[in-house]
Amino acid sequence: MSVITLTTDFGDLYPAAMKAVILGVNPGAQIVDITHRISQAGIREGAFALYSLVPYFSAKTVHVGVVDPGVGTARRALAVKAGSAGNEQFFVGPDNGLLIPAARRLGGMEVYEITNLDLILHSGVSATFHGRDIFAPVGAHLSMGVPMGEVGPKTGDFVDLDFGNFGIDGRFVFGEVLFSDSFGNVVTNVPEDLILELCDYGSLFEVNGRKVPFMQTYGLAGKGEPLALIGSHGFLELAVNQGSAAHYFGIVGGDPVEIRVV
Repeated sequence: MSVITLTTDFGDLYPAAMKAVILGVNPGAQIVDITHRISQAGIREGAFALYSLVPYFSAKTVHVGVVDPGVGTARRALAVKAGSAGNEQFFVGPDNGLLIPAARRLGGMEVYEITNLDLILHSGVSATFHGRDIFAPVGAHLSMGVPMGEVGPKTGDFVDLDFGNFGIDGRFVFGEVLFSDSFGNVVTNVPEDLILELCDYGSLFEVNGRKVPFMQTYGLAGKGEPLALIGSHGFLELAVNQGSAAHYFGIVGGDPVEIRVV
């Protein structure tokens, strides 16, 4: 059975149109909604969602990602193949960096520009809904075994994106907020190995003037108390036990974050 995932900032209604198009091409597709609640135009947030989940999907999975503030402009449409031989996964979406971190994580990344009009919606392409008219049908065709070379030409010219603007300066760790989840946990781009290089669990941080203990899990803090931890994604998170760290610290996706190890 073919697995096709969807990651968008569409909320309700629009994903159903994408699913209808996919099933029209591949009636046997198993469609997995990663999320449709990416922040509006939250390209980095969407890229992280894909990046964090691709290791758990099987070979031949097709990931359709649509966080596309440039829809209808000159930005290109891409299909990407990544992974070791026999274990490849595929990505379809806009050329704005959304797909690249996840594909690069799998290794062996090959990027193609979508130019084959036979693979898009035959009834025409809306200037405002490429998710339905281009990315969904191309993803469905790939799930049916259409070779990448038939999508269009291979290219090395694409918009890149990484989560690399983090580091250590003495007792300070700096990075950025990638997003806050539905619990209000603030997920940063600071990786586990960088934090553990500087301190151990039980250390005390200072974030925005507030003291925050570095713990292994949420329940070790009292109800309503803040903590820092390494989340399941492998990145530093700020949290409040049974509360919202986003509200507590007053930070949102895209904000810089500076943490002092006390």
